[in-house]
Amino acid sequence: MTLAGIELRYLVTEIGNKVRDYYVSNIYGISRNSILFKLHHPEKPDILLMFSTFGLWITSVKINQIEENRLVKRLRNDLLRTRISEIKQLGSERIAYVTFSGFNQDFVLVGEFFGDGNIILCNKEMKILSLLHSIEVRHRKLGVGLAYVPPPSSGLDIFEITKKDIESIKIAEAPVVRWIGRTLGLPAKYAEEIVRISNVNPQAIGKTVTDEEIETIFHSVKDLLHRVVDGNHDPCIIRGEKSADVSPIPISITGGEKIIKVSSFMEGLDSLFSENLLEHGKLSQSNTVTQKIVELEHKLEEQNKAISVVKERSGMISAVAKALLGIAGTGVTSIQDPSIPEFLKKHNADLRRESGMLFIDISDEKIKIDPQSSIQAISSTLFNESKRQMKAIETIDMERKKTERNLEAFRKQATIARDSVVFSIQKKKEWYERYRWFFTSDGLLAIGGRDASSNSSVIRKHLNKNDKVFHAEIVGSPFFILREGNENPSTITEVAQATVCFSRAWREGLYGLNAYWVHPDQVKTAAPTGQFIAKGSFVIEGTKNFVQVSTMQLAVGLYQKNDDDYSLMCGPVSAVKKNCIYYVIIEPSGVDMVEIAKKIRLEFLKFKDKEDVVKAFTIDDFTRAVPAGDSHIVSSGVGQAYN
Repeated sequence: MTLAGIELRYLVTEIGNKVRDYYVSNIYGISRNSILFKLHHPEKPDILLMFSTFGLWITSVKINQIEENRLVKRLRNDLLRTRISEIKQLGSERIAYVTFSGFNQDFVLVGEFFGDGNIILCNKEMKILSLLHSIEVRHRKLGVGLAYVPPPSSGLDIFEITKKDIESIKIAEAPVVRWIGRTLGLPAKYAEEIVRISNVNPQAIGKTVTDEEIETIFHSVKDLLHRVVDGNHDPCIIRGEKSADVSPIPISITGGEKIIKVSSFMEGLDSLFSENLLEHGKLSQSNTVTQKIVELEHKLEEQNKAISVVKERSGMISAVAKALLGIAGTGVTSIQDPSIPEFLKKHNADLRRESGMLFIDISDEKIKIDPQSSIQAISSTLFNESKRQMKAIETIDMERKKTERNLEAFRKQATIARDSVVFSIQKKKEWYERYRWFFTSDGLLAIGGRDASSNSSVIRKHLNKNDKVFHAEIVGSPFFILREGNENPSTITEVAQATVCFSRAWREGLYGLNAYWVHPDQVKTAAPTGQFIAKGSFVIEGTKNFVQVSTMQLAVGLYQKNDDDYSLMCGPVSAVKKNCIYYVIIEPSGVDMVEIAKKIRLEFLKFKDKEDVVKAFTIDDFTRAVPAGDSHIVSSGVGQAYN
């Protein structure tokens, strides 16, 4: 499927609203024609924006690199840490301009989503800095160092359409549905929908359309634009036998197609476009191997054919030899006997003389014989040749078996190549998953800072009057909040333990520390006059309620948010055991964060009931869950939430 201009207008608006205030944290090359932007916001979930030669869309799928993309290095140099300041469409054309701003510079990434497509990086003066495909045709030339020139307009701008524009149908010789599609630059599905809504015969010749029908067509066009562009959608994926499409609005179908409802047009696009990218990747990865498989299959076919031919020829030579022995018993003693030629012909053989030498030709195999030899001796010569041919079959068969082994190896390699194209789903995260978090044994949410910035955010943005604020008695401690916290001793102890364990104490292996909790009104965000407090620090006034933390243990657990959505929770052992379906307990000292993440993931994979769920989590997900510093695994087990 390809994007229509009106669909692109919706996407440009929708994506522009979603990515506001995000910056580019990474850029990945997915394929030769597709680039993935990871967009980050300090307070919101990351966004993955796919930019391809056939469209741009927000995706939930992180596809590993399939092919090298030669634009990525330049894009990383210029666009990393910049923000998307504007996304706009060129008229109703399938061309989008994405402006990246930062470090007192602006860059414009142009996406041309028609034909073979193109991705072009320009400076703010629209001078081309890099591009996927250079172009030199009659109406324009694109290359590094040249000014970007869009293609000539393909027709009317549908967003500026007037009733007078529709009235030009009166001079058209083409059918109404074709005229609408070509004139307004719409794909067949929308042209047909406009005609259907208008209740006009789609095959009627344009010049036969009445004024009333023109009025209806004009309003139908406006109605279609409104529904598609403004997001009044009821989207679905339409799958035919050989193709698939996604439509933001219900459209009439010819029959036989399968209709799959989706929650949003963006989700439908992501599903189909990502599917196309993955399929392209699998074909690309296995292309060379597939060619080798074709060659080996042809070779195997030829070897089987050769064995069959040689076997048949050996049998025919043996049959002639036996026949000659038989005729020798009738008194024929010489191969030059007048009866021999006719006799040989009956046995599909022939007697030939070439360059003074005599041959018996059997199935295109010429066997030299001595005309002075007896019939018995000539028969023996033929038997020997038959045996030699059978020996050749053994050699061919050995080569055939070798080909079969090679073919099997390449078929496995092709499967591996296709399976090497992998992806992960960008899971929807709850707001609290940006921080340290866990649910206490009695079901209360506790959140804590990961660094100075999130420490500040936890207090300034999420502290409510009924919460409790926790801090450890050590520099480098996070602030933890117990939401709507009561004074249940076990709950207080759990949050205090988490506060200490996620502090510098874990990295340095400091046991026996205290934590304390206070009420929200005791936390002051401003320093006293004449004093300064660092980012992520706050002034605590009044009485502190101290809690002794006797153990330095945490657990990483598999937490089920709903039927098919899971997260990794890290917190005190008692809380994780209570709320999770599987857990791994860790203590300070051992291996670094990445290594312990790998070990924890391997432990989780032993829990076969949720193996597929665990595989969806990356090493980065596990690394993000564990505390900073070295750790080792103590034990693992099934939690109380498993049923």
